[in-house]
Amino acid sequence: MPPKRNEKYKLPIPLPEGKVLDDMEGNQWVLGKKIGSGGFGLIYLAFPTNKPEKDARHVVKVEYQENGPFFFELKFYQRVAKKDYIKKWIERKQLDYLGIPLFYGSGLTEFKGKSYRFMVIERLGIDLQKISGQNGAFKKSTVLQLGIRMLDVLEYIHENEYVHGDIKAANLLLGYKNPDRVYLADYGLSYRYCPNGNHKQYQENPRKGHNGTIEFTSLDAHKGVALSRRSDVEILGYCMLRWLCGKLPWEQSLKDPVAVQTAKTNLLDELPQSVLKWAPSGSSCCEIAQFLVCAHSLAYDEKPNYQALKKILNPDGIPLGSLDFSTKGQSINVHTPNSQKVDSQKAATRQVNEAHNRLIKKKVHSERSTEPCTTWKKVQKEEKLIGLMNNEAAQESTRIREKYQESQELLNEANSFPQKFNYRQFPNSFYEPHQDFTSPDIFKKSRSPSWYKYTSTVSTGITESSTGLWPTISQFTLSEETNTDIYYYGIIIPVLLMLVLLALYFL
Repeated sequence: MPPKRNEKYKLPIPLPEGKVLDDMEGNQWVLGKKIGSGGFGLIYLAFPTNKPEKDARHVVKVEYQENGPFFFELKFYQRVAKKDYIKKWIERKQLDYLGIPLFYGSGLTEFKGKSYRFMVIERLGIDLQKISGQNGAFKKSTVLQLGIRMLDVLEYIHENEYVHGDIKAANLLLGYKNPDRVYLADYGLSYRYCPNGNHKQYQENPRKGHNGTIEFTSLDAHKGVALSRRSDVEILGYCMLRWLCGKLPWEQSLKDPVAVQTAKTNLLDELPQSVLKWAPSGSSCCEIAQFLVCAHSLAYDEKPNYQALKKILNPDGIPLGSLDFSTKGQSINVHTPNSQKVDSQKAATRQVNEAHNRLIKKKVHSERSTEPCTTWKKVQKEEKLIGLMNNEAAQESTRIREKYQESQELLNEANSFPQKFNYRQFPNSFYEPHQDFTSPDIFKKSRSPSWYKYTSTVSTGITESSTGLWPTISQFTLSEETNTDIYYYGIIIPVLLMLVLLALYFL
């Protein structure tokens, strides 16, 4: 079991500003001013002696050496929060960041006869409890994004055999240099649930019950069971419900841990209706209800499906934008890149509607279930265009055949005349360059149908009035091969043109 926060631990006597601390790695840190306290420790700004900084980017947490919770927290940071470890995980999971404060060193120091333990970690900004106020609630899109970011953290620490056990707004801090980022801090109740790959056994112990923050702690913690991965997921579900609705069903009973345990049991047993009815006006708790259903279904030693849980909170896989912490009574100005700003309420509503429409389409068109809605619309548009292209190609082919038949009829009528005609007596529609003429000097003004097959053996000295220059029309023959070519090219050329136009349209 993780250590309980016991009143026997006391805040240490403050250390003087400017005191130099030597960590176990041989690095020296100069204490700055005290900026706060956490648990039973004091928080100071810290500056590395080898790299002076105008603006401190590190903090030192100090407690008396005998304080148990701080020892467990330090062990967590040493095993899990080193910079190289987190960097490898970010690359492996392709994350933009991981919300765990970086660990830089630790050691022991003496002051006024008392022994102190200290650790140096990354400096963070304001915590969410100060932002939300006493009864403040966040926008739904912000709540869901916080849930996704915390799932990233939980997956990492669970993979390293630890659970946090105390997720709440006061332990979620924004980045100091990057206020768009949120970090999970305070690992005083962290617990190694699976040391060396051996998961702890489920065993209730009422004497150790109700550990953690009573408002959010898990049913296992109420029963005195050692925390496991499902406890962190359950706690996160309660936090999201509180952040969205501004209240929890058991808030009036916080002084009675048993009553709180009973209220949580009833909430989980009556899912999803027990959560849906808590939705604020104009919003919905359906994602959180589904999230808690999954958390409640986990076995004690079961590994959560983190990707599925994130999918519940972000079903469409929309890229995460900036964190918007505006509330009804107040707001905080957090500098974020303009490209990341989104209307969280509209985005959340759109996600719910699109998810509903997608479910309907899956039932009607199961074969399309893996395609996004936009892709399906694009396919429909392409099919319509292809159908239109085919219709136009068929119409063009019909027109070509009609012209061909008219030419054949004209040719048949001409064949009935016995006299010979000079080529200038041909109808104007036949005035096309003859493909077989090879003498440009004499025949460059001549015109004849492009489909007439004729081979001339006359010399260049023959004049226009010569009767041997042109055969009679009856001597012209239309070959079968030419007929096939005309029909083939009459169809293929319009089709190719339509394909080119279609390709240009989609570029």
